[in-house]
Amino acid sequence: MYHLKAIAIAGMGFFTGAYDLFCISTVSKLLGRLYFQQPVVVEVEDMVIGVALVGTFMGHLVFGYLGDKLGRKRVYGITLTLMASCAVGSALSFGSTPKSVLGTLYFFRFWLGCGIGGEYPLSATIMCEYANKRTRGAFMAAVFAMQGVGIVFAGLVSMVVSAIFLHYNPAPADYVWRIVLVLAAFPALATLYWRMKLPETARYTALVEGDGKQAARDMQAVLDVPIAGEQEKIARYRAANDYPLLSCEFARRHGLHLVGTSTTWFLLEVTFYCLNLTQKDVFPAIRLTSRPENLNALKEVFQISRAMFLVALLGTLPGYWVTVAIIDKIGRRQIQLIGFFMMSVFLLAMGVMHGNHNRVLFALLHALTVFCASFGPNCTTFVLAAELFPARLRSTCHAISAASGMAGAITTAYAVQNLNLTGSMFTIKKALIMLAITNFLGFFMTFLVPETMGRSLEEISGEDDNASVSVDATEMSREDGNSPILIKERNKSVRQ
Repeated sequence: MYHLKAIAIAGMGFFTGAYDLFCISTVSKLLGRLYFQQPVVVEVEDMVIGVALVGTFMGHLVFGYLGDKLGRKRVYGITLTLMASCAVGSALSFGSTPKSVLGTLYFFRFWLGCGIGGEYPLSATIMCEYANKRTRGAFMAAVFAMQGVGIVFAGLVSMVVSAIFLHYNPAPADYVWRIVLVLAAFPALATLYWRMKLPETARYTALVEGDGKQAARDMQAVLDVPIAGEQEKIARYRAANDYPLLSCEFARRHGLHLVGTSTTWFLLEVTFYCLNLTQKDVFPAIRLTSRPENLNALKEVFQISRAMFLVALLGTLPGYWVTVAIIDKIGRRQIQLIGFFMMSVFLLAMGVMHGNHNRVLFALLHALTVFCASFGPNCTTFVLAAELFPARLRSTCHAISAASGMAGAITTAYAVQNLNLTGSMFTIKKALIMLAITNFLGFFMTFLVPETMGRSLEEISGEDDNASVSVDATEMSREDGNSPILIKERNKSVRQ
């Protein structure tokens, strides 16, 4: 029950973050119509979506670093508070001119993104360090799967609110986007109290702060069994793994792991955000939306929200929960390899067939690509980036990996979206083929990360091996006169 409670508390942050990031895409066109009297204003869409991504990038790095320096619990409540307050601020964006209203909105969206960015390393690290090795992957994937639920609700809420306001004549459309944005504050506020009640993880207390007795008390409260704090052993664990991020020792032991988690996350997000930005080409193909010039502002919001809701419900959400079901059975790396490979195949097929008249098949391939992204690397990059690194650097390394992914999203938002995709069939075909190549690169970069299924965090990161050798050598020096041969043989036995 404690683990289920932790999943709900951590997962609600991802629910809120996903809702915040994706609900804006349902109303961004409405903002252009309201304040500039145009159906499509690319600059407004770029800024209102992109500024939150830049904030998320910054939030990854800042809160990830603080999570290792100050503790997971101390900064965990800050991210949720920031998200809730900035959701309210975004909805109340004010100004005497259209540009000033949007400028206020951009300001709050940036800080909202910072809060969302902090959720990634902190939630991943806390859930990772709470879980046991047998079900750790499923627990972490379940936290991340709340992102899919948030995307579904972003479409559902926007659809319901726009449908209600369609009955008004004239409709006060300016209230629609404000109501959609402010509703994100409620799940964050509802979870804040329980998040503040979570204890610090025992791994951080013991392996980073070095307080074995407090770690034992925290574990007793969770497990309801007596546990003794082995202070001397913990001191040796810390001494054997006391190396900074920018050191030759870290580079030797985890350098390739960090390259692997960072590059795969970057390559994934390039594709993931491209898929979201090109949905406007897929929605008309399956007749979920009409052409913008044939719709009024609220009808357009309703149709975009409905399409987004259906795609998330039938493609994105199932992918997340399939991963939850099987991640501890077939392994993280295997799922990531399958996901990248199948995405490459489907994107290549979409690129080859683009321009013919079989639009239903094109839409099906798009849905399968979205499913494979959610099922594969979208979950596993989140899990692996937390499991592979030692406790004193876990949050920071996850933050670096997540920030690399967000750099891919920003690249897509600011560069790919400005390509003249609608003016050239060749350009769309070329973009899809390039995305297929991008995923093939992700497939090969996955081999830089080892499989982590079924192993403890200390075994994965190498903390227990070095510490065991250190502890064993100290004990033998007391017992056996510091015999090098005996120490070598006994250390070999410990590693085995």
